[in-house]
Parts: sequence; C-alpha cells; structure tokens
Amino acid sequence: MSVFRSRPALRWLVPAAAAVVVIGGGAAAGTIVASADPSLPERSAAQLLVDVQNAKVDGFSGTVVQTADLGLPSLPGVTSGAGSSEIMNLVAGSNTARVWYAGEDKARLALMGTLGETDVIRNGSDVWMWRSADSSATHFKLPADKAGKGAKPEALPSGVPSTPQEAADAALAAIDPTTAVTTTGAAKVAGRDAYELVLTPRDTASLVGQVRLAIDAEKHIPLGVDVYAKGANDPAVRVAFQQVSFEVPDAQQFTFNPPPGTKVTEPSEADIAKEREKAITPEAEKAQKEAAEGTKVVGKGWTSVLVAKMPKGDDAKAKDGAAGAAGQLDAIVGTLPKTSGSWGSGHLLTSALFSALITDDGRILVGAVAPEKLYEAAGK
Repeated sequence: MSVFRSRPALRWLVPAAAAVVVIGGGAAAGTIVASADPSLPERSAAQLLVDVQNAKVDGFSGTVVQTADLGLPSLPGVTSGAGSSEIMNLVAGSNTARVWYAGEDKARLALMGTLGETDVIRNGSDVWMWRSADSSATHFKLPADKAGKGAKPEALPSGVPSTPQEAADAALAAIDPTTAVTTTGAAKVAGRDAYELVLTPRDTASLVGQVRLAIDAEKHIPLGVDVYAKGANDPAVRVAFQQVSFEVPDAQQFTFNPPPGTKVTEPSEADIAKEREKAITPEAEKAQKEAAEGTKVVGKGWTSVLVAKMPKGDDAKAKDGAAGAAGQLDAIVGTLPKTSGSWGSGHLLTSALFSALITDDGRILVGAVAPEKLYEAAGK
C-alpha cells in the first residue's frame, strides 16, 4: 500500500499490467471466421492474432479509462481510511489517464486522480516525474546503455508494457492450448471500427469466464480489454480507450517545464546508486532470497496457483518503528473468514475473479480459481 501512495503512477500501471497477464493466460488460435460488419472484411481469429503481433504505429494519443468491480469484501486500510478512495478505484471504481506516444523514446502518461495529477514523461534520455498534489518533480537522465532505442524508462516498473505492441507481444508469447479463441464480429471502441476476439478458458475451474479483446480494424492494436467473471453479464475489469488519435503527437508534449513553485529534485547516477544500496540491506536480501526459494506455481494456464511465503513482520517494519507492509496485511487478514482442512488452517479472501488463501504457517496462495483449487495446491 505504501508503494502505491508514494508512487501514484504505479496505481494505474498495475491494473494495466494485470490485464495483460490475464490475456496471456493462453490461447489456441481458432478457425472460426469473424461474422464481420459489412464495412469490415472477414478475419479469422488466427488472422487477427497475427495482425496484433505485426502491428506498428508511429504515434498516438488518447484517453484511457480503467474500471473495476471485483466484488471484494470490506477491508480495513483498503476500503476505508486515508487514501482509500484512490486505492479502491483499482478494485471497485475507475481511473483515467491521458497518454501520448511518439516512438520508444518519447512517451507521456498523465494520471488524473482525486488528489491531483501525476505525469511520467520520457524524452530521449530525459525522464520527468511530476506530482501536482505536492508540487514536486524529479528529473533524471537515463544511463547511456539504457537511453537507446528499445530502452524502457526507469520510472516504469519491470514487466510493465510501455507500448501497445509490447502488451500484445506479452499476450501472444503465452499462447498455449488452454484457451478457446473465437470472434464475435465487429465492435466500436472510441468511435473506431474494431474486431473482437473472445478468449475463453477451457478449464471450467477458472473463475474467468471470458476475456474480450477489441482490435482496431485499421491499425491492429488493442483498443480495449474486458475481463468477465464466470456467469457475469458485465466486465469485472475493463481497460479501454475512450478517445484515441493516431497522429504523431507534437514534440512539445514531451518537453516538461516545471510550473512555478515546483520543488525539483535532480538525482545523479551516483545518488540513485546510493539509494539502491541503502534499500538493498542484508536483511532485505535475505528476505528476498527466502521469498524466492518459497515461491512456486502449482498447475498451469488459467487455473495455475501462485504459492509464496509471507513476509516476516521483522523484515517488513520501517526504520522509524511504524508497522510495515506485514503489519498492514496482518490487520486485513484478521478480518477474513477462517478456514481449515487437511492442508492446515488459515484465512480466505474471495472475489469475482480470484481467490487468496493466507495460511497460518506463513504461505499465501493466489489464483483465478475457486477456493477448492487453493486448498488442493496448499496440500502439495
């Protein structure tokens, strides 16, 4: 939670990345031909997947809206308290962002929140992060080996797609026979004609009913993603353009001039290296190693279950003595229903799209599956 509060950009990037992971649950290109609108040529599911993989655009700009309704129960520190409204938008609300893209080294993301605007701007080797809430900006230069073509801004966390093509590649890279892929014909997204691919898990144990991917009929990039829980008529998660233009944005969009009164921080490479060294303490390295050793995936495809070790309270506490992430998690876990079985005992969190089991022996199991699958994985 503290990471999301201190770096508002991540609040938008996480659900976007999560949607890509869901799409990447696996797909086998079907042979059903799209029942296309008369204005669109017919395309099979296999042809549409190839279109997405080969899509290239010189630039675009637009407004992206993410909405979610995961059906989570009331959770302390998440559904109430300071900053709760923005956190809850991830699971039962909406987020809006403006995006501009003019190549892999020119990108801008503006996040519109109730507490203000946060911008992440990359222009070549220059990266800016600006927050209107506290009138602060951070400016740093990407190292020469990271500022070339194909480099991703350090402001973006590892694993988060920085372009639509990268998102499509991530989805297609995970193709396997666990998903049926069909088409529903034509759709309209942000006023543009699009084909719609429907990805359906073959394993009925998955809580995901369908993932619908709208593909621009001309540019072939994804315009929207809808994730439906099993048996639901409305999407649990939607990420889609509300408005989009494929004209290359003006260069001025990527030139940032701090507003008057902005506190600007410009850390050097040495400063960044020192901060990283401080963050990577022996205790933190030990905790990371233990977490990696205790992490595994049980099953595959849409019904896979991630099993990991919970952080220890002593490892997660802040230096000032305040409760860390483990303390916050303990407060939440204590409000969840108790459950037990041959695998042991713990607490269970359920939602429309996923279930999570926190065991009393220090494990957490998460998957887009019913609780029975978690219990099964916990016993292995």
